[in-house]
Amino acid sequence: MSRKPKKGYYVKGVFVAEGSERDLELKAELKGTWDSTRTDRKIESDALQDLGEALLGLRPKLLQRLNLPEKLLEALAEHKRLTNFEAKRRQMQFIGKLMRKLEENEVEAVKAALQEQRTGVSLEQTNILVAEQWRDRLIDSDDHLGIWLDQFPATDVQQLRTLMRQVRKDDATAIAKAKEAEAKGQILPPAKKGKAYRELFQTLLSHINGTAAATVQDEAAPALDDEDEGDDA
Repeated sequence: MSRKPKKGYYVKGVFVAEGSERDLELKAELKGTWDSTRTDRKIESDALQDLGEALLGLRPKLLQRLNLPEKLLEALAEHKRLTNFEAKRRQMQFIGKLMRKLEENEVEAVKAALQEQRTGVSLEQTNILVAEQWRDRLIDSDDHLGIWLDQFPATDVQQLRTLMRQVRKDDATAIAKAKEAEAKGQILPPAKKGKAYRELFQTLLSHINGTAAATVQDEAAPALDDEDEGDDA
């Protein structure tokens, strides 16, 4: 079977495929934005090469976790073996070329790994702390709900409100029981947080991680009013 011909056009006898780098350059030139477009690409290219250079110092455990293309890993290893300055310079250019082939999510993962090495705090740990802060804010007041929805518009608002109300109800019940026990001269152990408290945290964390499910668990939140208070963690 013959291959489907690429869409494009000829410029001075040279075929230019639609969507190719040369095609974008020609279109930018027609619009009078070629210089700025070229400058932007150069800045982006240099940034990716710098990121590739930073990868040379990444701890092996973090590098392995990234699951980068084998060709890039081999190029990084080869750079470490080289001793000649000019050879290392050329190899770094090759690494930069490979870095430009990475998907956006792979580039972001590289940045996160480098940040983790610099700070000693993983992205996962950071997201957990952020989710805990949001959980406490939303429990404290509905005023924070609008800010959350601006950042995470895909949130199931009804589910989130239900969880917030249930957590407040659980907290109010625990406080009332503690006061009742205190009036009788008793001291109760700290009340355990209920299911709603944990589900609220997991819901927020899934959005912060970008892994929130597309479907909503219809039974989870409405069933909370009927569960035993102080459910075990």
